[in-house]
Amino acid sequence: MALPRFLRQLSCAALASLLAFAALPAAAQNYPAKPIRLVVPFPPGGTPDILSRIIGEHVGKSLGQPVLVENRAGAGGNIGAQSVTKSPADGYTLLVCAFSCAVSPSLYSPAPFDLARDFEPVAMLGTVPSVLVVHPNVPAKSLKELIAYAKAHPDKLNAASSGVGGSAHLALVLLRNRANIDIAHVPYKGAGQVAADLLGGQVDMYFDNLPASLQSIRAGKLRALAVASKARASAVPDVPTFSEAGLPDFLITPWFGVLAPAGTPAGAVKTLNQAINQALQDPALGKRLEELGLVAAPGTPAALKRFMAAETASWAEVIRKNAIKPE
Repeated sequence: MALPRFLRQLSCAALASLLAFAALPAAAQNYPAKPIRLVVPFPPGGTPDILSRIIGEHVGKSLGQPVLVENRAGAGGNIGAQSVTKSPADGYTLLVCAFSCAVSPSLYSPAPFDLARDFEPVAMLGTVPSVLVVHPNVPAKSLKELIAYAKAHPDKLNAASSGVGGSAHLALVLLRNRANIDIAHVPYKGAGQVAADLLGGQVDMYFDNLPASLQSIRAGKLRALAVASKARASAVPDVPTFSEAGLPDFLITPWFGVLAPAGTPAGAVKTLNQAINQALQDPALGKRLEELGLVAAPGTPAALKRFMAAETASWAEVIRKNAIKPE
């Protein structure tokens, strides 16, 4: 017997819904089915770029799809970050977020993005010690001597940064406040320019990410006075922490994490998190990162979300109290 027309239509609709529902797990299992784009919102050669390429290579092998690193620098990382917020939330466009991601929402008005609203946390990659380095011409071989020299010679010293609101700038703000000293701030438009002038003696000091300055420290081209971390860095074990050098609880933690656009499927986020954590826990990769001065920090998306919220709140207070404005 032929079914009434409305029943045939209902049956077809139900069958279509059933087939679509059945296809969902298969689609999730097939992720990723094409290359993944990893946006680094900073120029090539810096710590975020180096770390992204190392991790991307391992993750690509694990997932069976290449991870393509794309550098989209500008505006303190905001250009690259904003481009990812406008990308499809399908797991194929990711952002390597860094210290500036937690600063930009408070530094700029209007805020370029909202970390909690515009992104899905995927995985923490790691942290690097921030190290205070000086040119050998600076007559200070310790943090104590540097502070004493700065007090005896107000405005004699200057300190570079890769831009207003970056970790080097905010570290300098904290140092001036905690030690009650005057040191001029010289902002640059990128870490590459800082390195050239610092090595050439055009600027006196810099709070650098340890991996970027490690070779110059070991070669004696720069003098490391202290690391702004809780424990000494294994790559430079003879360099004291700020607490050991006389400034307790002086902590600056440049960090790196992977984010996806808000609304990215949970299955894709889980797959990416597992692949990244697997890479970070690989002994050979861990040794390579340690040699570069990087500290791997595998964890869950929820842990990264909590960390970013705490960083955003902490630096928002520093920016507000010191009336820091972008240039």
